[in-house]
Amino acid sequence: MADERPNIVFINCDQWRYDCMSILGHPVVETPNLDGLAHRGVQFTNAFTSVTTCIGARAGIHTGMSQRNHGRVGYRDGLAWDYPHTLAGELTQAGYQTQAVGKMHVHPQRWDAGFENVVLHDGFLHHYGKDRTDDYEDWLGEQTRGEVTYFDHGLESNSWVARPWHLPEWMHPTNWVVTRCCDFLKTRDTTRPFFLFMSFVRPHPPLDPPQACWDQYIGQEFPDPVRADWADRLPGAGDRWLPKTRRARLDPRAEHRARAAYYAQLTHIDHQVGRFYEYLSDYKLLDDTLFVFCSDHGEMLGDHDLWNKALGYSGSAQVPLFVKAPARMGLEGNRQVAEPIELRDIMPTLLDVAGAPVPETVDGLSLMPLLRGERTDWRPYVHGEHPGGAWSNHYVTDGHYKFIWYSQSGMEQLFDIAADRQELHDLADDPTHAEALTRLRGALAAELVGREEGYSDGEDLIVGCAPRPCLSHILPEAER
Repeated sequence: MADERPNIVFINCDQWRYDCMSILGHPVVETPNLDGLAHRGVQFTNAFTSVTTCIGARAGIHTGMSQRNHGRVGYRDGLAWDYPHTLAGELTQAGYQTQAVGKMHVHPQRWDAGFENVVLHDGFLHHYGKDRTDDYEDWLGEQTRGEVTYFDHGLESNSWVARPWHLPEWMHPTNWVVTRCCDFLKTRDTTRPFFLFMSFVRPHPPLDPPQACWDQYIGQEFPDPVRADWADRLPGAGDRWLPKTRRARLDPRAEHRARAAYYAQLTHIDHQVGRFYEYLSDYKLLDDTLFVFCSDHGEMLGDHDLWNKALGYSGSAQVPLFVKAPARMGLEGNRQVAEPIELRDIMPTLLDVAGAPVPETVDGLSLMPLLRGERTDWRPYVHGEHPGGAWSNHYVTDGHYKFIWYSQSGMEQLFDIAADRQELHDLADDPTHAEALTRLRGALAAELVGREEGYSDGEDLIVGCAPRPCLSHILPEAER
């Protein structure tokens, strides 16, 4: 008998801001192909990542676990992944053909995370040096006889410095990912449904879009980044002279180039998604395929003089996420859902779609009731965090308010993100919002009780505890 379960295409991007799609009302960005999918699907307007950098965010995606349980509460390369249940592994056991193309950011790099096959491009992972393994780099070396690399343009992996891609567009890693995905469609096992993880390194820097996409944006005028007066209270001082920095008020010309290149990277991905969509159409697979689109975290992009990620603010912690299902699944499209969701919810959702059991290790919740429009009791809040010296921070949001706590200084902030998504107005000292502040502070204290760092005694948050990127239960024995 034919397997009538839908194919699943999971489009995952790195560092894509929550607001940067045309359908979400962005005044500059053009994403027509993704807009079309989102319009026919369900958009989650309060989707967050619990760890605001790549590794921890991806641990949530692949395991369905909270950061407390998967243990990666910050950024640390070179620590082995050893989880008994993964999204791809469970789908493989359920009979899906599972294929990953692009960024994984696991360790060791060739850990397969349960996929039957991985075609790898992780981008700049300096941790491995010359021992880095990367199928895209090998391919590019073959195309250019070893005379060219993809970083000959000199741009760095967390820099705001921007310029156009230096090689023909078809050699760009974004194109390469989609080409390999199209190759998979040609060679797939047609007797099984498939799970394809299409994972882009971009729009994460280097900010190097192809010339055509660069030209689309570089001459445009953009609204200025937002800046609140509370930005002056943040740790440290901005340094405009460092090309890799968290806080900086840039020369307007450099800022414009950075934002133009970032927007151009989004449009480039969108064009390549459109290319893949045409391949699906040629293979008569559109009516049998469910799409998920999301990012692992966002990008501050100059808001409040901040760049990159690892913060609790909307630009960093909130992500775009939508699901577009085949019509035969009967899920009404063109809808928005406001319940607070997290990346760990993707795994149980897709296992639900596949009719596969959800392992007991999974902390996430299936989004299927929300996708079906059913009234359901949902989680009261999402908790996110990231260590980093004076910048170490936690946030809690219920989708209406957001509470941010800097664990080293004790600085507290409260935002009404339902009315003020750009977080221009800090309400922490406003007595009319005292109930929300007390409630979310208490939620964070309850969330952190028992954590080895000592952040909470169950009633109060404790300032000054030493943060760490990973919890001890996933460390080698010698480090515990």
